[in-house]
Amino acid sequence: MQEDASERVVLVTGATTGMGLATAEALATTGATVLLHGRNREKGLQAIEQIKKSTGNENLHLFLSDFSSLTSVNEMVTSIKASFSHLDVLVNNAGSVVTKRYDTKDGFEWQWGVNHLSPFLLTYQLFPLLAAAKKARIVNVASGAYKFGQLRWDDLNWKTRKYRTFAAYGQTKLANVMMTYAWARRLERSHGHITVNAVHPGAVATELGINRKTGFGKRVVALLKPFFQTPAQGADTAIYLASSAECEGQSGGYYVKRRRVETSAKANNVENQERLWELSVDAVGVNTKDLFSDFKN
Repeated sequence: MQEDASERVVLVTGATTGMGLATAEALATTGATVLLHGRNREKGLQAIEQIKKSTGNENLHLFLSDFSSLTSVNEMVTSIKASFSHLDVLVNNAGSVVTKRYDTKDGFEWQWGVNHLSPFLLTYQLFPLLAAAKKARIVNVASGAYKFGQLRWDDLNWKTRKYRTFAAYGQTKLANVMMTYAWARRLERSHGHITVNAVHPGAVATELGINRKTGFGKRVVALLKPFFQTPAQGADTAIYLASSAECEGQSGGYYVKRRRVETSAKANNVENQERLWELSVDAVGVNTKDLFSDFKN
């Protein structure tokens, strides 16, 4: 990585395994203070020990939150704000894939709640810390799966139609990309020192699909593993966006293998991006007009 990050504070969600762990470890090599988010304390402490041994960085902190609960997200933010006055980098990496329809604790379809609404709420709630940084970056880990996602406005929570795992996942990844663009428009006008970009990591061998009761199981993931990238390979572009001097000031992009690429007309639809923004604001119970009072699309 090209720049000294010894005074930077970074948060990586889903940082106890897979790409999140690889991202946290790479950012720790710069000397940054790294905040690792996870659901499981034991896994989190193991991740911290691994990173300490590999990087020598002692400035590592674990924050626990269950992204199937908006209350849990808010509680984590409260803990972070009690310990840190600014945040230089937020990597929204945490995600989930489920094979059957489940509700989150707030009554949202599982993937919609965990992959879209909770990262949106987290970003909103951490905004004061991002604004307090000299320069800040938000990196949203999306996916090329956005291409087969559709926003069915009348049934985003999959209550009236047959549940399809990858269609539901694609819907959340489309939302990730669209919300990246919606954030970028707002930040450009009012907080130009904060950039936001989305990334497609490619097919990666992680524990994304392995879940307590909802995932594919370790056997299926193990069979597919030889065809996937390693977590470190998959994390490369997110690390690049979070730390490289080449990305300074770059915002509102979608990146694949460190290259900014155009997304589909579906993802680029500004009217739908704004509709999704307002719907998401209502769903998580916040008022973003407090942040962008003068924003007009």
